[in-house]
This record gives sequence, structure tokens and C-alpha cells, in this order.
Amino acid sequence: MPLGPPHARRLLEGIPRRCLVAAREDAVAGYARMLARGAMPDAYTFPPLLKAVARGSSAAPVRAVHAHVVKFGMGRNAHVATSLVTAYAAGGDGAAARALLSERERDTPVVWNALISGHNRCRRFGEACCSFVDMARAGAAPTPVTYVSVLSACGKGTGDVLLGMQVHGRVVGSGVLPDLRVENALVDMYAECADMESAWKLFDGMQVRSVVSWTSLLSGLTRLGRVDEARDLFGRMPERDTVSWTAMIDGYVQAARFREALEMFREMQCSNVSADEFTMVSVITACAQLGALEMGEWVRVYMSRQGIKMDAFVGNALIDMYSKCGSIERALDVFKDMHHRDKFTWTAIILGLAVNGYGEEAIEMFHRMIGVSETPDEVTFIGVLTACTHAGLVDKGREFFLSMRETYNIAPNVVHYGCIIDLFGRAGKITEALDAIDQMPMTPNSTIWGTLLAACRVHGNSEIGELVTERLLQMDPENSTVYTLLSNIYAKCNRWEDVRRLRHTIMEKGIKKEPGCSLIEMNGIIHEFVAGDQSHPMSKEIYFAEEEKQKVLFWHSEKLAIAFALLSSEPNTVIRIVKNLRMCLDCHNAIKLISRLYGREVVVRDRTRFHHFRHGFCSCKDYW
Repeated sequence: MPLGPPHARRLLEGIPRRCLVAAREDAVAGYARMLARGAMPDAYTFPPLLKAVARGSSAAPVRAVHAHVVKFGMGRNAHVATSLVTAYAAGGDGAAARALLSERERDTPVVWNALISGHNRCRRFGEACCSFVDMARAGAAPTPVTYVSVLSACGKGTGDVLLGMQVHGRVVGSGVLPDLRVENALVDMYAECADMESAWKLFDGMQVRSVVSWTSLLSGLTRLGRVDEARDLFGRMPERDTVSWTAMIDGYVQAARFREALEMFREMQCSNVSADEFTMVSVITACAQLGALEMGEWVRVYMSRQGIKMDAFVGNALIDMYSKCGSIERALDVFKDMHHRDKFTWTAIILGLAVNGYGEEAIEMFHRMIGVSETPDEVTFIGVLTACTHAGLVDKGREFFLSMRETYNIAPNVVHYGCIIDLFGRAGKITEALDAIDQMPMTPNSTIWGTLLAACRVHGNSEIGELVTERLLQMDPENSTVYTLLSNIYAKCNRWEDVRRLRHTIMEKGIKKEPGCSLIEMNGIIHEFVAGDQSHPMSKEIYFAEEEKQKVLFWHSEKLAIAFALLSSEPNTVIRIVKNLRMCLDCHNAIKLISRLYGREVVVRDRTRFHHFRHGFCSCKDYW
């Protein structure tokens, strides 16, 4: 007798948060409609259904389908049973997968392959390796599929090159070679484990080299930061596909060589190789780090024209890019248009709102996240605590900090403590910030002490400022920023003799300040300015404009970038700058003045935070 709609509804209800995965929803809804029409499922019905429901992070939907498998007497079908093993393993229920395995022939490699593959799908690579060992003990003969799966587990998950070498030995003894899939997997495993010498040796001995093996070497080099070697290898490749181009672009991103990443993407387009969503995530990340909003906007248009799907990864990258470019309105637009949001989506928009000065809105977004039963992680709380800092919500920040451990079982790390110290410091609670440092369960780093020193500068607390300076100089005696901040504290307290003494110390020690560098995008081109540098083609005009606008002590890089923007852009264009150092007081005051005199909005992302200058005021409220 067929199951009616109530039974189908119970099956649907057994799958939590089904709206997050469209494919799973469509598969289950189709199955429910089939039952409602009185059609009987057979052995061909359950494998694709199990594959669909196994895409989630829970085994609950797999158990719901398993109940129907038993109900309809399909449990003994080999294809269905194998699909169940894979689905349970992929859903994280290894015990259930093994229980099914014990009911089958333990010397049948197909079922073992299903178990290992399922563990890989849910990134339980250690369990995949253990299952391979159990398979060998059970006397089942590994197939090439087995070797490919377990080698992937050795490389991508455990990084266990010793186990990988043992598997390699079994591969050689099994007689499966030459097999291109297994050879590719071996090269990839050694590259993933950072054993490039073994990877190269295998690669050199291959009779046939596919683009997969070339790309494995390429990815291994980029992961190790050996980007220039990777570029040389890339140039020797006889064939380059989307994956190899993406590996190269991502390599530049991981090495923080973002301009070269975008140049590589342009080369990829000229080579007529199609990009995919993985390529776009790397390209968007490069745009985010450079503050290249125009390029990021072009990327969205490009994706639409090329039919590249806007999945959660791309959406999250776009939110991050718009946030890092200071365009939170567009980040919110992307967020609103996303049909499927994960915890990374919520975290990205909370962080974006927080760092751009929208503290209360970020906290409201956090409550919305909890309201849809999405669990926050440690990064989410960095955003929430940053939001409290920008909104001046000291008590609320304390509550969130305590709730991390008490409510969410998240142990605060050094970054969370840095947020709390920043919160106290911004509110002028310098002593409380110092007490928080003393209570830290880990050793405070230079960032923690630097945060407190910045608070001492703003509030003119020279006593604690001197104490903090001593700690910082013990860590890094050549840190010019420490001397500069202490000098500013002395100046604020009218201790001019101490200012002169400190400057004499700086000259005597020969301490050199890291050169300031500012990036600005104009008509899709990234322009770079270094303090005092005159290498830009428009240097004459820029320096003349700078002198005309305000007589200043130094030609700092952000002022040069703004002068260039005023000369090169339309009157109402927002000026967006990314700087490598903390902005100085002189530049901060100058940009406030420029924003009022020229009616321009100026967004500066410096080393510590965002500054949105409008009508002579800054979003940081003169605290940074």
C-alpha cells in the first residue's frame, strides 16, 4: 500500500532546514509528489534521493529515507545499500555506515569504496584512512577507485605523508599501474603533503601527463608560497584548463600579491579559458584586498554575461568585497538577494556592518542570525564585539563576551580579547582595559598592547602609556609606531621636553618608519602612492595640488592619492583609499577639511579600521 501525503510530510519534516539546499528540497519534494500520486518507489528511486539528502551536514534526513527503504523492502538491493553507506558516512554518522557494512559482504570492495568516499565527502579524512586500513584487514582487494579516495584523504585531510607512502607502496605492489587516475592522485597527495620532491619524481616518471597532474604540482607550489616557481611551471604547461588558471590566481591571492592575481585573470580571459565560481571567489578576494570596487562591479557583470552561478561562496566573497571597499549598501543588497545563506554569509555581513561603523545594525543582524537558528562561530563574535566598540556599547560588549563561553561554548581567543580591550579603551576605561589584559589566559601580543597604547593616546593617559610602551619595546625595540604613539601622548599632555627626548632617541637609534603606501582605483586601474615618492606620471600636478590645498609637514601617501583623485575624477565621485599604515592625526584632520571644502565623500581603510569622511566629519568620531 502506498504511503499517502501525511507520511510524505513526516519524511519532509525529518529533514531539518531543508530550505538551505535547493537540490535536496527539490529531490524530497519530487519524492513526496510521487508518493502522493500513489506511485511505488523502486531500487532506482532511492540512490539519487540519498545522494541529494546526503548533501547536508546531518544524518537525520538519511535516516528518514532509510526508513522508507526498509518500508518498501529495498534494503537488500546492493545498489541501494551501497548508496545508504555513502549517505550515512557523508552525513557524519560513521557508526550507522559501518553497521550497514557489517550486514554486507566485508570482502566486497564496492561497499568499502562507498564508505571511504562518504567520509571524504563530509571531510572526515581521518575516518576515511581508518576505513581503508579496516578494508585491508577484512581481505577486500582495493580497486583504483579505492586508491584515489584514500590518497585524497591522506593529502587533503590528514596531511599524513607517511600513510600516503604506505598506500603508494600498496599501489605499486597491487599491479594497478599504469593508471592515470591513480598516478594523478599520487602526485596530488605528495603535493598536498608539501613533499614536492616526491611529487616531481612521480610526475617525471609518468608516461602520460594530464592537465590534472600538472595542476597538482602547480597547487602544491602555490600552497607553499612558491608562487614564482609556480608561474614558471604554469608557463611550461602544454594545456591549461579552468582549474590550473584558478590555482595560479589563487596562489597570488594567498601570497598577498593581489594586483598580479588580477593580471593573471586578465591573461586567462585573453586565452579564452572559461572561468567558474571558484575563479571568481579568488578574483573578488583580490578586489576586496585592493579596495578595487570598480573591478569588483565589473566582475559581477562578467559573471552574469558568462552564466557563472552565484552560489553562497561567491555571494559571501561579494559581501566581503563590498564591505572592504566601504560600500556597505551594496553589501546589504547582495545579502538580501541571496536565497541560501550559511553562517559565513551572516558573519560576513555582521563584520561588514561593524567595521564600517554601523554597530547597532550589526548587532541587530546578529539577533536575526540567531532567530533563523544559524549558530555563530568565533569569527561572528569578532564582528559583534567590533560592533559594540563602534557603537560605544560597553555593557552589551561585556555580555556578548561572556555569552561566548556560557551560551555558545566558544573559548575567546586573542582577537576577542583585543576587541574587548579596544571597547574599554574607546570608552576611556583605560584601567579596566589593563585589568582585562592581566586576566588573559594567553600571553598578550603586540597587537593587544598596541590597542591599549592607541587608547592612551586618545585619552592622554601618559602613565599607562609609558608602561605599555615599555612592554611593546621589549617585544620589538625597532617598532617606530610605538615611539610615534608615545610622542603623540606626550604632546597631548604638553610634555614637550619628553617629545624632544623621544625624537632624539629615534634619531640616535636610527629607527626608520615603515613607508606609507596608499592604493586608489581610477577607471579600473590601481594606482599606488608611497609617501614622498614622485614616480607617478602625474606627480607634478599632484604635488602642486597638494601644496595648494593645504600646507603640510609631510606628503603622506593618502594625501597624494586624494590629490590625484580630485584631479582625475568627476566632482561627486566617492574617493576610496586603502592604506598599509595607521593614518596620522595630520592626515585625518586634512581629509576632514577636504571632505567639507570639496563636498566629497572619502573612504579610507587603514591598518586598523575604516574612516568615512563626510561634510568635515569622520565615522570614527576621531578615535582610531
